[in-house]
Amino acid sequence: MDDHADPEAYDEAMPDAPAEGLRKIIHVDMDAFYASVEQRDDPSLRGRPLAVGGSSERGVVAAASYEARRFGVRSAMASAHAVRLCPDLVFRKPRFEVYKQVSEQIRAIFLDYTPHVEPLSLDEAYLDVTDDIRGIGSATRIAQLIRARIKSDTGLTASAGVSYNKFIAKLASDQNKPDGLCVVRPGEGAAFVAGMPIRRFHGVGPRGAERMATLGIETGADLAAHDLAFLRAHFGSMADYLFRAARGIDLRQVKAHRQRKSVSAERTFDRDLSSGSLLREALDNIVEASWERIERSRSRGRTVTLKLRFADFQSLTRSRSVARAVDSRTDFAAIGHALLDSLLPLPQPVRLMGLGLSALEFDQSRENERDDRQEPGPREQLALF
Repeated sequence: MDDHADPEAYDEAMPDAPAEGLRKIIHVDMDAFYASVEQRDDPSLRGRPLAVGGSSERGVVAAASYEARRFGVRSAMASAHAVRLCPDLVFRKPRFEVYKQVSEQIRAIFLDYTPHVEPLSLDEAYLDVTDDIRGIGSATRIAQLIRARIKSDTGLTASAGVSYNKFIAKLASDQNKPDGLCVVRPGEGAAFVAGMPIRRFHGVGPRGAERMATLGIETGADLAAHDLAFLRAHFGSMADYLFRAARGIDLRQVKAHRQRKSVSAERTFDRDLSSGSLLREALDNIVEASWERIERSRSRGRTVTLKLRFADFQSLTRSRSVARAVDSRTDFAAIGHALLDSLLPLPQPVRLMGLGLSALEFDQSRENERDDRQEPGPREQLALF
């Protein structure tokens, strides 16, 4: 589990990986992607605390440079709060078309090493390199080559995690950030997860970690000490995920060509919200983030879904379907607010809110650009992310 592992050691530990059900998975995560692109393109921003997002009183930080993170500035934080933490914070408006172009460069690099690429967002993806199509002989070496190519071709740095399943690879990619590599071999996963702070688990935010601490759960080992009945009693729908994660279990495959079923954005708040006015204001910010993703995916949909997660981790969703696809931000926001208003007043404070669009209809012009090839080329594989 180190940054300078022997490139062959991982692969020697799992010579019969496919037969045993183990895979060679790489999770690549760009370092402070939006902020790093801005600092690359404007040298005057290098070394300065930078936030990408709106600087208004109701603005939200979309990304923060590592210089800003040292002050506690984080993505999804209210801009006003970020400025209080870091008075010298510099704001830049997002340039999503630029970020998308750079992301396409990076995905093209991935596809030079494997066709099995599952994008999660503009700045991260899973790669299954079990087949080793270039005969490199080492998943670790492939990760090293990819990181070097990204730096050479884009001027940006990426961190990577290498392991035998997606959950551990994703945890590993965050282990040595920025510009780091972490390898977790078969047989090391349970120990790696056991020593992990619970806040590092995907889906467990700051408030969730605080609540778990009151139950004596602060590490993966603490979580693994509890049975499924206990977890279901305290964490509801998240229990099964937490039970498997605590044991380093993840059977999900890397899905390169999955059809997007929904587009959404959600935010975990710095503090639980209960008043209607604060919740409506938070929803406005989530509408902006979600609609930007909808625009980038070139999709429209007929079902709007509001998601709330309460302070006790129980979740509630409400949906509304319409006869014609929602094709404007105004209509999307109106339906979202109507769903929220129908639930007010709420029985307890809210720690997370999300808004999404499903029953999607994609822009047919994108499909018409394809030819009769059996296998999609790099740009087609990058179409939806």
